[in-house]
Amino acid sequence: MNIHTKAVHAGDRKKQGDHIPVTTPIYTASSFVYESIETTDKVFGNEMEGYAYARYDNPTNHALEDLCTELEGGHGSLACATGMAAIEMALSTALLDRRKKVVAANALYGATINMLTKVLEPFGVETIFVDICDFDKVAAAIAEEKPGAVLMETISNPLLRVGPLDKIAALTKEAGAALIVDNTFATPLLVRPMDLGANMVVHSLTKYLAGHGDVMGGLIVSDDAHFDALRTLARTYGPTLGPFEAYLAMRGIKTFPLRMERQCRNAIDVAAFLRQHPKVAKVNFLNDPSHPDAATLQRLLPSGLYGAMISFEIKDAGREEVFAFMNRLKLIVKATSLGDVHSMMLYPAMSSHRDLSPKQRERLGIRDGLVRLSVGIEDAADICADLNQAFR
Repeated sequence: MNIHTKAVHAGDRKKQGDHIPVTTPIYTASSFVYESIETTDKVFGNEMEGYAYARYDNPTNHALEDLCTELEGGHGSLACATGMAAIEMALSTALLDRRKKVVAANALYGATINMLTKVLEPFGVETIFVDICDFDKVAAAIAEEKPGAVLMETISNPLLRVGPLDKIAALTKEAGAALIVDNTFATPLLVRPMDLGANMVVHSLTKYLAGHGDVMGGLIVSDDAHFDALRTLARTYGPTLGPFEAYLAMRGIKTFPLRMERQCRNAIDVAAFLRQHPKVAKVNFLNDPSHPDAATLQRLLPSGLYGAMISFEIKDAGREEVFAFMNRLKLIVKATSLGDVHSMMLYPAMSSHRDLSPKQRERLGIRDGLVRLSVGIEDAADICADLNQAFR
């Protein structure tokens, strides 16, 4: 089935007694009871399918997980309370029986970098950062460090670099490492990392999949080899998404491909407007023929779909000038997220990469004049008009 059809139908309409609900209900029960304690015993022991305790599983969550498994083409999924919880669970699963060492992209979401360096490192997990777009450097790092896991983003935050995912997957498989890919920016509409060899794919459900700014959640889609370990760890750690949030995320996903296609089209127009604006020094967007990863983009992304994220540098601007520009925005929402139906802008130095030192940000190319724009589903001309008046 096409992804548009999967988004509407997968996971839903499971039989409940003599009836079939059109959409999956919200199951608020913390525990589930059976007529015989022997049945409960078998469910607890994973000898038969069923629900025992909501920290382990929940019918609403299960429907959402089935849906996302279909979208990403995996073996099974785990819905988590946040995207960061999903990343932590994926790393814990990957390193469970492997060397406690990670080769990670040097361009990652700031909170992910903090998790690796400030949380996992004190527990003995070493991280080696590498330019994930330089295949030779990635190959050398994997050969030398022999990591248990490789971590990358399909499209990096916020500079929109794209590493050779398919080639890196082949390297990690040969090395016996697990490849974890954060696919939040790309979504399965643009790239399905598991089709290219990834072992686990993570998402912030909050972003494009749910898409309406009303739910916090994360997701891991796993291959067969890691799924049992992932679910076993989850029973102990308890990162489980709540049923209300699972319902909202599932409802949002039904229109995700439609929204994402519109956002991608709008982003092309907005990027073209920004490139010709005299107050813009540089635009980062994936349809640029001179993009440093153009060859990889042509190989991995479908024609005409480049995502809906844009970052750009305001000419001769520092923090004060960027703040003044953002304060003049009237349509575009000044908030820390992305992927919503409304356009959103943030200042990475203040938000997503705030905890990195100025020198670290400079090394990554995140300069003081850089802003990140998540393009929404509004009329593209209105988005451009709002940007134009804010540049005055």
